[in-house]
Amino acid sequence: MGDFSPPIRRTRWMAAIFMPVIALVGILGTPLYIYFQRGLAVSEALLFFFYLTATSFAITVGYHRFYSHATFKTRPVMNFLLLFFGAATFQKSALRWASQHRQHHQFTDTELDPHNSKKGFFYCHMGWIMFYKHDVNFKNVADLSKDKLILHQHEHYDLWSVASGLLLPMLIGWGIGHPLGALLMTFCLRVTLVLNMAFFINSSAHMAGEKPFDAAASAGDSWFWALWTNGEGYHNFHHKFPNDYRNGYKNFYWDPSKWFIYALSRLGLAWDLKRTPQDKIFLALSH
Repeated sequence: MGDFSPPIRRTRWMAAIFMPVIALVGILGTPLYIYFQRGLAVSEALLFFFYLTATSFAITVGYHRFYSHATFKTRPVMNFLLLFFGAATFQKSALRWASQHRQHHQFTDTELDPHNSKKGFFYCHMGWIMFYKHDVNFKNVADLSKDKLILHQHEHYDLWSVASGLLLPMLIGWGIGHPLGALLMTFCLRVTLVLNMAFFINSSAHMAGEKPFDAAASAGDSWFWALWTNGEGYHNFHHKFPNDYRNGYKNFYWDPSKWFIYALSRLGLAWDLKRTPQDKIFLALSH
């Protein structure tokens, strides 16, 4: 534990201003824009939904299941796309995200957990980002540090995030004749939605849900949260078996992230998909 330290109370003004402002602009500005424009053009709706899908999967499939837990292997082109669209979520670099997530699993609900759920809903939802400074120990991501592209994204994160998350959608928005729609929807609203998709797993998924695999854990399984988080809501299973590429272990459980990874494997873009043996799952259920 000596390599890790608890967070220090300190307002991080960039996050404390950025997140509320884009949420306010996106949530209030989008319906006003649609009203005064008398609807949306198909092109700007497609741009919004494409970016929402690409960036949300970049977190759940990329930052979480690929970089943090190494639940599958993939080709360089997918590595680039996951890093590119992951940066567009403004959730910091994949290296930093994975390091803090691995620390969360190692020290869940203790003072060394970056988003300790025992400190209340607001803290583990977004307060830990806005009002606390965290010293990240990158020793726990030494495996990722060997990848030059991951290191480049980490060292030049501001460039990656602004280019992928703001400049490119604005450029496309200008090209289709709807730059204001791109700003309000594909930047402000989309970033707000994807940020809170991750935040709800840190908060609500550690405060509600069934606990069939580990009754003592704060993490719970919830089909409701799975619906809103690309399948990440089966959190009790995930904390029990973090190296499984699935969160929804049953075929019919809503988990688009596992289906996406499986589809990549069928296309030859992913392999070595890690699955928990069925007898091990049943054994955990029986206890």
